[in-house]
Amino acid sequence: MAEASPDTPLWTPPAERSSATSMDRFRRLAEGVAGENLVDSAALHRWSVQRPEQFWGLLFDEMLPGVARTGPAMVDHGPVPHPARTRWFPEVSMNVAEVILTGRVGDTTPADDDPMFISIDERDRRRVTTRADARAEVAAIAAALRSEGVVAGDRVAVWLPNTEVAMLVMLAAASIGAVFSSTSPDFGVDGVLDRFGQIEPKVLVASDGYTYGSREFDRREELAGIIAGLPGLERTVVLGFLDERPDLDRLAATAPVVGFEAWVKPHRGAELAFEQLPFDHPWYVLFSSGTTGVPKCIVHRSGGVLLQHLKEHQLHCDIRAGDRVCYFTTAGWMMWNWLASVPASGAVAVLYEGNPFQPGPGRLWELAESEELALLGVSAKYVDAVAKSGYLPAESVELGALRTLASTGSPLSPESFSWIYSAVAPGCGPGGLHLASISGGTDLCGCFVGGDPTREVFSGEIQAPALGMAVDVWDPDGHPAAVGERGELVCTQGFPSTPLGFWGDGPPGEVGPRYSAAYFERFTDPQGSSVVWAHGDFASWTEHGGMVIHGRSDTTLNPGGVRIGTAEIYRQVEQIPEVLESLVFGRELDGDVQIVLLVTLAEGVRLDERLAGQIRARIRSGCTPRHVPAVILEVADLPRTRSGKLAELAVADTVNGREVRNTSALANPECLGEIAALFGD
Repeated sequence: MAEASPDTPLWTPPAERSSATSMDRFRRLAEGVAGENLVDSAALHRWSVQRPEQFWGLLFDEMLPGVARTGPAMVDHGPVPHPARTRWFPEVSMNVAEVILTGRVGDTTPADDDPMFISIDERDRRRVTTRADARAEVAAIAAALRSEGVVAGDRVAVWLPNTEVAMLVMLAAASIGAVFSSTSPDFGVDGVLDRFGQIEPKVLVASDGYTYGSREFDRREELAGIIAGLPGLERTVVLGFLDERPDLDRLAATAPVVGFEAWVKPHRGAELAFEQLPFDHPWYVLFSSGTTGVPKCIVHRSGGVLLQHLKEHQLHCDIRAGDRVCYFTTAGWMMWNWLASVPASGAVAVLYEGNPFQPGPGRLWELAESEELALLGVSAKYVDAVAKSGYLPAESVELGALRTLASTGSPLSPESFSWIYSAVAPGCGPGGLHLASISGGTDLCGCFVGGDPTREVFSGEIQAPALGMAVDVWDPDGHPAAVGERGELVCTQGFPSTPLGFWGDGPPGEVGPRYSAAYFERFTDPQGSSVVWAHGDFASWTEHGGMVIHGRSDTTLNPGGVRIGTAEIYRQVEQIPEVLESLVFGRELDGDVQIVLLVTLAEGVRLDERLAGQIRARIRSGCTPRHVPAVILEVADLPRTRSGKLAELAVADTVNGREVRNTSALANPECLGEIAALFGD
């Protein structure tokens, strides 16, 4: 596929569409607050980081119309401002569950019979939960939680498929002020205990199993192991996903276990109540991937995360009241939490559970057609896989309602940009398709850079920094990098979804040592006047004001002292149709680093000299001779985390003789043995 010129936009928003976006409406409102002409969204961003208190105050007023704002937007403690010590809207009391269930936008509130969640699985079971249904069910679940003694600050965890039940349990926990955490049922016993064992939930809501690729996976045996490993657990509630009435006798013999319906039924008809809590009250504990050790338990603020999501949804992704939004995710990935906030914008969260290629590569695109999605969110790897399958969405389904396609999880290659605009966009409606490549992470439960429906889309670029996020790219000495120069992605100011900290990492209110080491010790501000967040991404600015993410800086290759981002190599290898997937890492050898490329190949293809030469030639011509791997090897499978990300560090540790610190974080750790054998002496 021919690659678009980097100077030619793939999409330019029509003037009438741009002026109708929430982003442009907010820009016009901001001009009145700023007292200056903010000519475009770039000027709006500059103002948002130059006058953060004004920006976040205006954003609060616009995004949270049902919440009374008093006092300052932000208060810093200590002689040097520290993002983790900043308190946001310290005089505000609110409840995030109330905001999400209400879904008020401006003066408009969804009707009781409007959908709030639509759940679909690969067996084509479809359930609609209306706003009234959701309020009633949240009231009942919250009453059931209270009957177990759950109060604000207690932990409630779920081990569930991506259905409305997980969302409703989260909202019920939040209505009380309990701290919520989730994983998906494909996580094994060790992986779950590595996470939930640290936060000690009082109540666990779990599934009897899940389906994937038309196979059923009964998880009751694993659930028994999880219960045994959580001695502080006071109640386990089991949802029948495979069987409406699962046999729980064996589980109930050793622990307080009850079926979900039996647990909730006595409380149906309960009154819905919301604890009014500080803006910074903890909402979620999210977990790092765990590939570098026991997963970090990241404690996220309630109001700050919701405000970030509202900003990203309404301004950066142009989600409107009544829109239907689906992000393909599991309950173990932060995009699930991002999707959970969608109803706060008056929109409908469409939840898909199962294999996105079941029964074929058109599954999610058919969902986009049948549910008339306004936004579909996927991973970059998914886009590449569909492109390689030969499936053409625009020729196969009707996508007239689709305005935005979002992508995250890893860098989206220029070739994937081109494929989207040739194979997807022609099927979309008037105004075309806005491709919003976004990047941030579990660390902030949101985005540092992302889409902008008022700007042009250029191949291979994330469009813009997110409003209010003072992001930059710094060289190793802590100086801003020039346009096109690669360096570390940093954020030089605090933001409302800055984590409160890591669970168990020192006293509450203090910046614990693990938390500090993870983000705040890589750089200091050149003037020494503030603490800087270093995100761990290798990035560069573009001449259009956008950004390119070159991969994680902790997996950056350094052969001969030359820093090379892994995404640069992946971009080239993805163009070779015989290669299904690839993983690149650095092998330490004779005091230097040797680039090694592992590939999985299409059925019937073997890695011979011709194909290896083709791969090397492609990398050499598309990058530089320094990028060419010294070794290319074929493997049957590549290790990945349970959210689908390639585990480059685990491979590097294996081959370089270091202990892989947490194999339970991997979905398929067994393939590390095969890889290690390739390098045996």
